[in-house]
Amino acid sequence: MSRAYVFPGQGAQAIGMGRALAEAYPVAKAVFDEVDAALGEKLSALIWEGDIATLTLTANAQPALMATSIAALRALEAEGLGIEGAAYVAGHSLGEYSALCAAGALDLSDTARLLRIRGRAMQEAVPVGIGAMAALLGLDFAAAAEVAAEAAEGEVCQAANDNDPAQVVVSGHRGAVERALAIAKARGAKRAILLPVSAPFHCALMQPAAEVMAQALAKVAIAAPRVPLVANVRAAAVSDPEEIRRLLIEQVTGSVRWRESVLWMEGAGVTEFWEIGAGKALSGMIKRIAAGAVTRAVGTPEDIAAARG
Repeated sequence: MSRAYVFPGQGAQAIGMGRALAEAYPVAKAVFDEVDAALGEKLSALIWEGDIATLTLTANAQPALMATSIAALRALEAEGLGIEGAAYVAGHSLGEYSALCAAGALDLSDTARLLRIRGRAMQEAVPVGIGAMAALLGLDFAAAAEVAAEAAEGEVCQAANDNDPAQVVVSGHRGAVERALAIAKARGAKRAILLPVSAPFHCALMQPAAEVMAQALAKVAIAAPRVPLVANVRAAAVSDPEEIRRLLIEQVTGSVRWRESVLWMEGAGVTEFWEIGAGKALSGMIKRIAAGAVTRAVGTPEDIAAARG
């Protein structure tokens, strides 16, 4: 049975995530300690004892979710279920950084600092209130892209996340995204809802953040991953460090091609997807994309015990 390890993105954060792992596995606690040291602050205290509004701030949520994913992976490794058991790694948006850290392409401390920079840059790229994102449910990617194009009217409105066959997220100027809601409903969308996000991710408005990330990534060593990465903007496997660097920059403004990425892995023989870290959002998407796939969420000591069998 061929397995992929997949890593969640923003929205999966929860107060207390990873704490039981850190208490049960010294290697998991060491991950949180290293991330705290890399950022020069007790992010772990926010994750375990803080308030959800502060944790949800993009600059906090991104390194926090990565730390929780890598802590879960280290616990899996301690049980003999490490990255070598995977044929591919992939991650949803910021989860791509978790995947690269898991596969040894990025150092943990570098990954934490990059995600802090990425979170701040994405937040600061567009003034609050100027942009928005919305989920269109019941439309496929082609239909959602048509809706976005019609709604733009000279502003930015793009299909940002192709999550699964019936969930596409559009992103751009608030007025254009609000027009997209009305057009989507007229086109037969089951639901069209504004998302509670602080900035319009994965669209052209993020270009200032892409430029910040280009500078930050230029200063960081990227190694060939021990397991190939199925990249968000390529929806295919990559292993070349310089290509990975380039795609991480493109990813800031480009679409997250999650549905296509899962289909690519399924076509490459993957039958089992393990979601490493907080939540089960990716598992739900994967089930809607690849009905025959086996999914497993791994975020607690109990999950690891079940995986160990």
